[in-house]
Amino acid sequence: MPRLTRLTPDTAVGASRDLLADLVARHGRIGDMVATMAHSPAVLGGYLQLSRAMKRARLSRGTSERISIAIQVKQGCGLCLDAHVSAARATGVDEEEIERARAGTSADPAIAAIIALALQVYRQPTSITDEQVIALREHGYRDREIADVVGIVALNLLTGAFNLVAGLTPRDTAGV
Repeated sequence: MPRLTRLTPDTAVGASRDLLADLVARHGRIGDMVATMAHSPAVLGGYLQLSRAMKRARLSRGTSERISIAIQVKQGCGLCLDAHVSAARATGVDEEEIERARAGTSADPAIAAIIALALQVYRQPTSITDEQVIALREHGYRDREIADVVGIVALNLLTGAFNLVAGLTPRDTAGV
């Protein structure tokens, strides 16, 4: 059961009301995570800005979704995991690759290497080595893609942690 209440443009105040009203006007509806984030205009605004920014990441959507799956398996947010598995399927990632992503890897060595980096950024960024970054470059990744991984991990950490604190689960919500 959710721990925090869902807000609407009618129940939110100040900047949160404006943000929710804009989202409803543009999309017709908002998911429970966004509606619940509205308790903090700083969190909601930050989430929306980071989410929009990460849509410009250089990594393919399929690779980003595999990274997100691997992170959410570790973080334990079922709501986020379900959303990223659905998004991965929508981008054409097959079920075997989704299962590999759940295990933190891929059949493609380049994707496996970038997922491994993401998991290290999530768990222990101080353990990342120069050799690892060189190996990523040998797989064809440039500085931008490597930097984008940090943004993807940060976005997943924010959404997953928020959903866990708020008590949002797949059975409680209609979507993110």
